Amino acid sequence: MDTSERSNAVSPRTVVMEEWSGSSLTKLSRTATITSFPSLSVLRSGNRFDHVWRRVFEAFVPEGFPESVTSDYVPFQVWDSLQGLSTYIRTMLSTQALLSAIGVGEKSATVLGATFQWFLRDLTGMLGGVLFTCYQGSNLDSNAKMWRLVADLMNDLGMLMDLLSPLFPSAFVFLVCFGSLSRSFTGVASGATRAALTQHFALQNNAADIAAKEGSQETMATMIGMALGMLLARITMGHALSTWISFLSLTVFHMYANYRAVRCLSLTSLNCERTSILLRYFMKTGQVLLPQQVSKMEHVLPIWTTGSALNGARVHIGIRISQLDESTMTELLHLADSHYSEDI
Repeated sequence: MDTSERSNAVSPRTVVMEEWSGSSLTKLSRTATITSFPSLSVLRSGNRFDHVWRRVFEAFVPEGFPESVTSDYVPFQVWDSLQGLSTYIRTMLSTQALLSAIGVGEKSATVLGATFQWFLRDLTGMLGGVLFTCYQGSNLDSNAKMWRLVADLMNDLGMLMDLLSPLFPSAFVFLVCFGSLSRSFTGVASGATRAALTQHFALQNNAADIAAKEGSQETMATMIGMALGMLLARITMGHALSTWISFLSLTVFHMYANYRAVRCLSLTSLNCERTSILLRYFMKTGQVLLPQQVSKMEHVLPIWTTGSALNGARVHIGIRISQLDESTMTELLHLADSHYSEDI
């Protein structure tokens, strides 16, 4: 803003200052006009509703949206919020069944017995999370799409175990421990893949802002899901058939929403399968695929490992030399020997 030009246009003693908000020249909007003469006055642009709506909108989307995130951010978040909503609704049903199986509301149930069962359930989940991290922690970044989907499928399995627990009292401890074990895998895989996806979405070093706004979106979905879940639990209370129909219907929708969410992603990093797709296509056509094209050809289920061979050979990234077979290791040693012999 050229203050001198505005001062001459209005009055020799008047200074006019304009306040603009936005992330780029195409998205700027004037929010206020401040005038110094004859008295200091502030004229706000737009009505109060627009101001409130903008504040609410900024609480749920990253600053600079949509330029500050990748193009696959919006479709992923939409499907992710929908699957989260179905999860929280089903959580109320499974928790109601679990508390019933423990004996809440029954005179024969003891506090000590319920406490021990809950402790055993949590302990199993903690140990499972540690073991899962030990064996699969290094694969979560490279296969974020697959593990994101697997994590939610394991969460579905855990909820199913909770819902089955009242039907099999003799196997109650086994069912709740197995369900807790499944959810522990979910917690580790979901948290790790979320961090990898947040880095993917961030275009302006705003990963922290994206993570914070993701928390706001999840909180809103949680509150709505809990309210709908309590209503559904109240309606289906004492009706086993209605409970199972509601749970299974929401589970099918949850799996579909998760699949659509990971299918929206176009990751730019390379893993074994994406490398295989790129190399196969390049050797066949001499052209390099775009990330969006690779994502359409990429599998997101664990069964993709059966189809990532390159001319009959598997592609491995970051493998240790000690893990190679004997013939490959011998060939590699001969190549290294001939290379250093030429230098000498």
